[in-house]
Amino acid sequence: MREKQLTFAERHHQLTNINVWTADSQWLAFDVRPSGASFTSLTIERVNVATGALEVLYQARDGAHVGVVTVSPDLPPRYVCIHGPEHPDAHWHYDFHHRRGVIVQDGYAENLDACDITAPFTPGALRGGSHVHVFSPDGSRLSFTYNDHVMHERDARDDLRNVGVALPLYPVCPPKQHPREYDGSHFCVLVSETTRDPQSGSDAIDRAYEECWIGDRGYQKADGSWQRWAIAFIGDTRSAQGEKVPEIFIVDLPEALSDYAKAGDAPLEGTETRLPAPPAGVKQRRLTRSRGLALQPRHWLRAAPDGSAIAFLMADNEGIIQLWTVSPNGGTPQQRTRLSSSIQSAFSWHPQGKAIAFICDNSLMAYQIDSDSCERLTPRSAQPPVADAVVWSPDGRQIAFMREVEGWRQLFTVTVA
Repeated sequence: MREKQLTFAERHHQLTNINVWTADSQWLAFDVRPSGASFTSLTIERVNVATGALEVLYQARDGAHVGVVTVSPDLPPRYVCIHGPEHPDAHWHYDFHHRRGVIVQDGYAENLDACDITAPFTPGALRGGSHVHVFSPDGSRLSFTYNDHVMHERDARDDLRNVGVALPLYPVCPPKQHPREYDGSHFCVLVSETTRDPQSGSDAIDRAYEECWIGDRGYQKADGSWQRWAIAFIGDTRSAQGEKVPEIFIVDLPEALSDYAKAGDAPLEGTETRLPAPPAGVKQRRLTRSRGLALQPRHWLRAAPDGSAIAFLMADNEGIIQLWTVSPNGGTPQQRTRLSSSIQSAFSWHPQGKAIAFICDNSLMAYQIDSDSCERLTPRSAQPPVADAVVWSPDGRQIAFMREVEGWRQLFTVTVA
């Protein structure tokens, strides 16, 4: 096993937690925002893992910033990232509800999600900001998390985070009645449902986040049939005592693109007093009833490539953060690791589902599914690698991660096969 430093410039280099590799396992995409909450990167870039060559993929202009870049699983690669508003001012500047997704190819950025914040709203357009755009395993659609400008203006407590999907149904071109409205290349809908002040002990949630696509081709249901499209996410419930308990939820999604444009009990586009609603027939289902998923380290649900299991982090009876899995059909979660110290990072699956990589004991480790054992991939260091991203390459031969080197966040890979 061989660890290799890829970047050396005295600036931060930030990987997203998934889809950072090009499909040929040759390039890693990243942004250059400072660590922490600052969203001030002017560029998204990529580095060649063999040569160290750097390329600027896109540069923001007119006071905007970009970041959180992910890559399509096909060639030629498409890059999608968060884009902040151009010409920001005191009333409209970067915020959860003031950002959009853009798809970048050949230095040109096209808006992913349309924005319409003036009633009557437009089906397929969003009314706020999208975040962490993740391509489906076949590259045909994307998931994202979302915050709503209309509800935020009405009452910030009603701006509840949700999960949505962007679909290549048709471009959405709302009437431009406000200078901050714009067109989008994809039809976007929310697929989660949240409610302010969920009832204690109920399945209602007030936040949906850290989602994942289920399986490369969906998952097999208990009756033997296959569900082609599904997304799992973390939802914040309330215990009988009123305490926040993060649990896993799932939504089965339509196969036909046209079905996403069919409204259910409430308008897809929302109203002036309520959030956008999921398409007809899309209902979230609770998978876990646990002591609550770990909130630290921050992690995203990740599903096995064959769709059989959803991995997550949760403390064991001794309070040690371990790796667990649960079936998309529900049932009792299975504890996978039995480590003596807590997992310290987000994680990812091997592309063939053979292992899961993460940081523990200040080392990169891999939990091997078949042998039910953990393998140390890098020597233990005084400081752990950065917790945000540990991402396997599409060919399964390398893992990308980050380390702090002399005060700067640098990109690394380790060869594992």
